[in-house]
Amino acid sequence: MKNFLWENIFKPADDERHVITQCWQKTPLFKNIPSRQIAALAGNMHIRKYQAGETVFREGDQGAGAILVLEGQVKIMANNTLLADLQKGDFFGEIALAENDKRTADAHCVKAASLCFFLKQDLEEWIEVEPRLGTIFLMNLASTLAQRLHQANLLLAGK
Repeated sequence: MKNFLWENIFKPADDERHVITQCWQKTPLFKNIPSRQIAALAGNMHIRKYQAGETVFREGDQGAGAILVLEGQVKIMANNTLLADLQKGDFFGEIALAENDKRTADAHCVKAASLCFFLKQDLEEWIEVEPRLGTIFLMNLASTLAQRLHQANLLLAGK
């Protein structure tokens, strides 16, 4: 039990941070990033619990960062079209790490969910402290965005 008068109530507990680290480490965004660095970042990430049917964000909302599904199920929809059905370990919203733009789709929780937010501001601060690892992360982000664009192009071409 902690005996501190003041503490960061939003900071993930150690076991939660371990789960967050493991989940992010399995994504292409953190390829070739040491787990100790991911764990350090995870300590500043924001966890939010959602109920089934709750909206994470709507098209047109300002993007703030990428989101990792720790538990539950999230659907991404645009113009009544299902773009993605996401489960534990999946991530979305990563465009917001690269660009200050508005969300291009809606994200709704189908089942109760626990989501982990990696904010652009936290990424920028990390890059200042760890520029070499930040460069690796940004290359991973570019690769991920390019792969998603390629998939979208194939869908649009009907292939």
